[in-house]
Amino acid sequence: MAPDARPAPKQWLMGAEAFERRMPHHDGVRALWETKWREPCRRAVYPFHDGAFEDFEPVFLDLIAGDVNDGNSPAFSRAFIPRAQLLERAGDKAAAQGDEKGRKQASEFYLRAACLLRIARFPYLTGFPDVSNPAKWEAWELQKTIYIKAGALWSPSPLSEVMIPHSAAKGRDRDAIPTYVRVPPTAGNEKCPAVILLTGLDGYRPDNTARSEEFLSRGWGAVIFEIPGTADCPADSADPSSPDRLLDSVFAWMTADGRFDMSRIMCWGLSSGGYYAVRAAHTHRDKLAGVVAHGAGTHHFFGREWLARADGHEYPFQLTPALAMKHGYGDDVEAYLEGAQKKFSLLETGILGMPSTRLLLVNGVHDGLMPIEDSILLFEYGSPKEARFFTGALHMGYPMANSSVYPWMEQVMNSTK
Repeated sequence: MAPDARPAPKQWLMGAEAFERRMPHHDGVRALWETKWREPCRRAVYPFHDGAFEDFEPVFLDLIAGDVNDGNSPAFSRAFIPRAQLLERAGDKAAAQGDEKGRKQASEFYLRAACLLRIARFPYLTGFPDVSNPAKWEAWELQKTIYIKAGALWSPSPLSEVMIPHSAAKGRDRDAIPTYVRVPPTAGNEKCPAVILLTGLDGYRPDNTARSEEFLSRGWGAVIFEIPGTADCPADSADPSSPDRLLDSVFAWMTADGRFDMSRIMCWGLSSGGYYAVRAAHTHRDKLAGVVAHGAGTHHFFGREWLARADGHEYPFQLTPALAMKHGYGDDVEAYLEGAQKKFSLLETGILGMPSTRLLLVNGVHDGLMPIEDSILLFEYGSPKEARFFTGALHMGYPMANSSVYPWMEQVMNSTK
């Protein structure tokens, strides 16, 4: 066994019963809607934030009636598009009024449409090295188009889409990083702190409206882009070091841009983005005032023992095929199960032994996607860490988690003044 290898625990902290259990929502689209997604949709919480129940219920009833159970099928993705296009037209009509009321209504219509298209492209999508699913890519392109329409209306801090030059690109990396940027209105007069938001396996740039507003309300800018192996990210998903080059290019652009206070930059990684946040806290510790790794998988997450049951946990669809493609293994799930831990584990590759910037680890103790053991593990290596774990909560520790994250970020930002 390698010096930095760590075998899977004999019993996971989520408990043997929860680990072995296959959740009922995996039994088809009816079960998914009725046992997992209907109530979050009513409350407009993840993954239905920005959305409206009245838009989704008829779509899911049609999917159930049509017995469309494959989330990766064209029939699933295309079922959401007509309603999204109807909402886009309603938004165009409202925006044409030209007054504040019309702009507000238009933004709401556009966001509802974008939310429909988010679910249309679930559970996973990548364009690297090739488009993984043409029907989902169609929904993704439409989602971005409509979301940009909404963002243009957000005065005084409209959304900007920036193609950041990937100046550190190497090997198979592509040459530009599609990024969403929002800055507070004061950014023209004084440099602003900013948060780099690293998205997840299924949540991408247009899925972070509320977080951006939270940053802006505190006088912080938002710089949002996807992680390797997802959506528009140009980084080589099979290269474990490609995220380091991605951040090198982003930091170079932010410095040259001139609007950002480079002494007060934080990073927040969401779900699969939490892995990259932990990596960044070590590899770019001198450039980051603090990092939040939210729902991070760092070592055991890549192991066969964990993944043997993860397909049946809280992810809405099968998890391992998405993970294999995301990490550059294409459709070869077995190769991913066999080789991913040695290649990507932050423990086995030595990253966790490096010093880090301030790092907050947040998750639910009963997370069935990224084991809580992967956060606890970090306390045994490198610099001291900080954490908030939520007993009984699933992946990401929702709904309690954000109430711990924002005050911590405020404290870090204030400490660098």
